[in-house]
Amino acid sequence: MRIELNCFRRQPGVGAALAVLLAVLSCNAIAQDFPVRPLRMIVASGAGGGTDIAGRHVAKTLADQLKVAAFVENRAGAGSATGSEFVARSAPDGHTLLFSSGSSIVMNPFLYKNLPYDSLRDFVAVGFVAAYPFVLITRADLPAVNLAEFAKFARERPGKLTYSSPGVGSVQHVWGTILFRSMGLDLLHVPYKGAASAHPDMIAGRIDAMFDNLSASLKYVEAGRLKALAVSAPKRAPQLPNVPTVNETGVTKFDGESWMGVFAPAATPAPVVEALRALLLNVVRDGEYVARVESGGGRIMAIPANQQQVFLRSEIERWGKLINQYSVTAE
Repeated sequence: MRIELNCFRRQPGVGAALAVLLAVLSCNAIAQDFPVRPLRMIVASGAGGGTDIAGRHVAKTLADQLKVAAFVENRAGAGSATGSEFVARSAPDGHTLLFSSGSSIVMNPFLYKNLPYDSLRDFVAVGFVAAYPFVLITRADLPAVNLAEFAKFARERPGKLTYSSPGVGSVQHVWGTILFRSMGLDLLHVPYKGAASAHPDMIAGRIDAMFDNLSASLKYVEAGRLKALAVSAPKRAPQLPNVPTVNETGVTKFDGESWMGVFAPAATPAPVVEALRALLLNVVRDGEYVARVESGGGRIMAIPANQQQVFLRSEIERWGKLINQYSVTAE
């Protein structure tokens, strides 16, 4: 993709000759074919989870459209802070990107006291590509067939039931804690290193429940190996038409979708950001990519470039309020 840059803009306080020289040097460095080497997509969680699956779909679609490769690298740890900090400190040239759900960008500022990055200061959004509902899943033999029965079963056994997540500070941990505490339930959180590690223990009956991304757990629900009680989105998931939304159950109120987005270091030049946004716009218009998202229970997002930071700020405010209200911590 060719980057067009309006280079020759007079800068205040800079002599004409020097301004031209600086502009030429800047253009020689930036106005080139982009990308010039493989795109490195950092997923700040373990392999096999919902974010990882979605990130690999985006990377494959980008690679199919470009003349260079695009690949995913998992950098899990510290509730996704490890991978996020890595991207924030990477060279701002558009070749190292963060593929993230809302956890590291939106929730970590409220979960960790000494976070090594600032979401709005250190990152720029270059595209929100998909949103997935969460689904409350339980082990198949748990004696509850709906959310009301689950709440009653758990309320009668305070501190006895367990719920898993891909790790402390993950979306599954935060949203699960908010959901259960909003129902007045006391469950024991059991963190794993990635969602893919938690599912086998749930199937074996060693873990009772998990509030998980639909894309990662759908195959187990469809096979009858896990049970689905409610979904988090405003509307039912087409893949699970008989499973009500949390709000439909009347047990509690919860409305959320786990969105996936791509972020670059904040100092990335504007022309490169624009190029990345154009590439990602092509991704969400790609028929094969759309089919993959929808088959996994998700929907395509189409937030205009000038609204991306506004959306990010509103999500930070919304989930920050709930994290504080229900005293969710990661330390």
